[in-house]
Amino acid sequence: MKIDLHKIPIRKVIADYKDSAEEGVTAYDGKLNIRPKYQREFVYKEKQRNAVIETIKNSFPLNVMYWMIREDGGYEMLDGQQRTISIGQYVYNDFSLNNCFFHNLTKEEQDKILDYELMIYFCEGTDKERLDWFRIINIAGVKLTDQEIRNAVYTGPWLSDAKLKFSKSNCAAYLLANDGGQLVSGSPIRQEYLETALSWINNGKIEDYMAKHQHSQNAEELWQYFQDVIEWVRKTFINYRREMSGVQWGGLHNEFKKKRLNSNKLETEIKELMLDDEVTKKSGIYPYILTRNEKFLNIRAFTDKQKREAYERQKGKCVKCKKRFEIEGMEADHIKPWHEGGKTVAENCQMLCKQDNRTKSGK
Repeated sequence: MKIDLHKIPIRKVIADYKDSAEEGVTAYDGKLNIRPKYQREFVYKEKQRNAVIETIKNSFPLNVMYWMIREDGGYEMLDGQQRTISIGQYVYNDFSLNNCFFHNLTKEEQDKILDYELMIYFCEGTDKERLDWFRIINIAGVKLTDQEIRNAVYTGPWLSDAKLKFSKSNCAAYLLANDGGQLVSGSPIRQEYLETALSWINNGKIEDYMAKHQHSQNAEELWQYFQDVIEWVRKTFINYRREMSGVQWGGLHNEFKKKRLNSNKLETEIKELMLDDEVTKKSGIYPYILTRNEKFLNIRAFTDKQKREAYERQKGKCVKCKKRFEIEGMEADHIKPWHEGGKTVAENCQMLCKQDNRTKSGK
């Protein structure tokens, strides 16, 4: 990672300062991306904002900032967003300090602010180095999400198009996933829709996908894939329930999209499972009825009292290997498995040693 320190006066940093709401904030003659398009907006509270300006007016040192050098020669702001926006807003008369706007200052006072030199590190390196560095410096102020950090690294035409589809308020992905009931949790402007789609399409390897497509002209492949997933979900599960918003649909779509599924039969089983008190994680019903893996359901666990009762009844011996163990070395098990109608009650509890419990058929 190459990091060089530069001293740049405020007048140059905020030259051509533009704040276009969801379209982002730029400056430095358009070469500095202070806040990328559709990234959530971070603005200092009045006390913090005023402290930045007072620091500059008194020629006190301001904390260093970090800019990442893009491949096109421009810059992405890694750290210093709130301070820079506060400066830009003040100089462009968006707020006053002590009842005095910037344009009310004398020419000498204005020049003192504009000539103040900001300490800025220019950072350049591989994708991995930039990701690691961004995560290191993302320790103060308002934390960025992992996807916001990735977006700061993998800039380009592909990301711009992906944000348009997945990161804007009421974007196409949000409208599609909420038409008839919410299927994807999170907020587009927090980059959670984009992160979800990327995780689905590449089995969780988000950064690999973004690196591969960084210079693609559009994100049509990702958008088409997302549409296919949502269409498959609506077709496969005919009745919407709010628990569906917590399901990772991409993995299920990838595995089962080519299998013939009986939607009516699935719906009947979903109804039964929704009413089953043993199932404590209702959103897990959807992956369960396709995979038959009970881990998704969080079947009700035996209480400590039920475990102790079974342990004493068995005189501390595992019912499989007949060896004696301390209760801490044993685990509770359903005598009649849940999938065969067994309930989580004391009469259906047996204690097995950890090895036998984990090799027991049906587990």
